[in-house]
Amino acid sequence: MSTIQKILIPFDFSEASLNALEYAINFVGPNRETDILALYVGVLPSSEKEEKELDENFKKVLGSFSVKTKNTPVFSSVSGNVIETILVTQVNQKVDLIIMGTMGDKTTDEAITHTSKLVLEANCPVLSVPYGCEIAQPKQIALLVGKEEIEDKEVLQMLLTIARTFDAKVHVLTIYKESVYAEEAMVDRTEHLLEYYLEHFYMEHSFNKNEDIEQGILNYINAKNIDVLAILPRNHSVAGTPSEGRLTKLLTLHSEIPVLALD
Repeated sequence: MSTIQKILIPFDFSEASLNALEYAINFVGPNRETDILALYVGVLPSSEKEEKELDENFKKVLGSFSVKTKNTPVFSSVSGNVIETILVTQVNQKVDLIIMGTMGDKTTDEAITHTSKLVLEANCPVLSVPYGCEIAQPKQIALLVGKEEIEDKEVLQMLLTIARTFDAKVHVLTIYKESVYAEEAMVDRTEHLLEYYLEHFYMEHSFNKNEDIEQGILNYINAKNIDVLAILPRNHSVAGTPSEGRLTKLLTLHSEIPVLALD
C-alpha cells in the first residue's frame, strides 16, 4: 500500500504558512511514519545568529500545536528564489507532497501568488491550504474531471492514498456549459478507470450545468460539504494541448477549502 513518506511545507512564519503547518501536522497525525520538512527560503543567506533564532522560533511554533506527530518536523533555512528552491528541494529530498498555505484573493482573478505559481510549475502533488479553512482530516473529497481523458493515470495514486488514509469518499464532478449529453459521452470513457483506480472510495459522478465553471465548482463544494477539492492541471499536458492553467489559478485564489493539484 502506498503511503506519504515525506511532506514539504514552504514556511516563512506568516499566518498562511503557520496555518499550512498546523494543517499538515493534523493531516499526518500522531501515529503515522511521515516526515515533515518546513523549508524557509530567504532572499539572502542567514547569519549563524539568525539561523539559531529561526530554529528556536520554529520550535516555539511546534510547541503551540495541540497535535504532535510521531516524527518531529524538521526545519531548514536556505536562500534563493522561492519557487525554484522549493522545486529543487522537492526533487532532492524525494518529497511526495507539498502543502503550501495561501491567503488567496477573492477580489481579483488576476493575482499571482507564490502558491498559485507553485501549483502550476510543480511536477508533484501540491495541496494549497487557504488561511482560515477548517483544520480537519479530509472525509469528503471532490475530484474535478473535464471532457478530456486523464493522460497520466498514476497521478490518481496520491488521491487514492489520501482516500485510503482517511477512509474518505471521493465524489467526481463535471461542470458543463451546454449539452450534458456531450459531456457524459466523453467522460463515460473514464468511468471504469476511476472505479479501478479509486476502488470503493469512488462514490458518484455528478454533472452540473453552469455557465461559470468556477462558480459551479464552488456551489458544489458548499452543497456537498466537501473538505478537499482535487484537480488535474493540464498545463503540463503532453498528448493534448496544454492549458494556461487559468482555472487552477482561480481555484487556488478563491477556494475556501484546500485544493489538491494532482501532477
